[in-house]
Amino acid sequence: MRNLKLAAAALVAMAGLSGMAHAGAACGDSAAGFDGFIKQFRKEAAARGVDAKGLSALDGVQYQPGIIKKDRAQSVFSLSFIDFQKRMVSAYRIKEGANILRQNKQLFDAIQQRYGVPGEVLIAFWAFETDFGKNMGDFDTISSLATLSWDCRRPDKFREQLIGALKLYQSGDLEREDMKGAWAGEIGHTQFLPKEYVETAIDFDGDGHRNLRRSIPDAMASGAALLVKHGWKANEPWLEEVRLTKDLPWDQADIAIQLPRSQWAKWGVTGVDRKLKADKFPASLLLPMGKDGPAFLAYENFTTAYLKWNESLVYSLTAAYLANRIGGDGPFYPGRAPVEALSYDQIKELQQILEAKGYDVGTVDGKLGKATRDAVKQEQIKMGWPADSYPTVPFLEKLQNG
Repeated sequence: MRNLKLAAAALVAMAGLSGMAHAGAACGDSAAGFDGFIKQFRKEAAARGVDAKGLSALDGVQYQPGIIKKDRAQSVFSLSFIDFQKRMVSAYRIKEGANILRQNKQLFDAIQQRYGVPGEVLIAFWAFETDFGKNMGDFDTISSLATLSWDCRRPDKFREQLIGALKLYQSGDLEREDMKGAWAGEIGHTQFLPKEYVETAIDFDGDGHRNLRRSIPDAMASGAALLVKHGWKANEPWLEEVRLTKDLPWDQADIAIQLPRSQWAKWGVTGVDRKLKADKFPASLLLPMGKDGPAFLAYENFTTAYLKWNESLVYSLTAAYLANRIGGDGPFYPGRAPVEALSYDQIKELQQILEAKGYDVGTVDGKLGKATRDAVKQEQIKMGWPADSYPTVPFLEKLQNG
């Protein structure tokens, strides 16, 4: 037994020296052990190219229990699309976004010319992330990321971001006092995580620094560059509202399924003005609240770039919708009939039932992510219900009653 313990200890030590970000590295759910973690992390960071200046950003860093509370909090992303957009798409944001686009036409034209991303797309993300720069956050980035890196829930993700933050300070793009932002480590007008900042941010104003907190041109151009990195294609659409005129093969209404617009038109999908280009251009039919709620055609710019910016479907859909509103579109049609959406607690109960049935729903977190929606679709097929991947109250009640 003693030899086994020694071998295990040696493996832990090797893991700490070769890569703190790898699974199996030590972690904790309190301040106990945090100082030792920071000491070991300094060695890992130095081995990965962080110099003395970068390492100095860790001086005096302390465990922040309030950050962990925020990480465990219920997520607004559990809201339905209709409820989420009510919070996020205000008349003020539409009007202010359109004003910004008009008043800064030269800047956004230059960004679109270089990256192919329209200004309304960037401005909508700006509105969502920081309310046009009014709420960039005042959490110390290093302390937040160090705390989340020590926490056992998602250490791999945040240890990579902490390395990025140290390199960001090392590069001189941000002073230590400017390394502030959201509680999870995002920085600047468009809330870049440090690793993305280091790898993708752009000095668009030409002052020699990539400052996403103090330079709006840098922040907007960097957002465009990140979308291109995520697969954005110039001169292509991202989201188009449509109407459903009749029943269709509901199992084909899936973000993972792309069909020609001509096929959707054949099945009775029309544009808002009753016209839809019946061509070969691929699109997914997105029904964020099922067959009776709002309907959209989602194009590749949405299914790749938007969902890589934020993997939450309700967030990305609402951001794309706000971009359309800033660009001049009207409000969406709520659908053909009222939809009884599940609450946060009901979604968690649904996930538990689906897990008990053998489905992999990922984490039981009260969010309708891809894995949960896929499981719902399979269960709807078994039940003989329209397989639109959206769980309603009647659907949950059916599962509860066996």
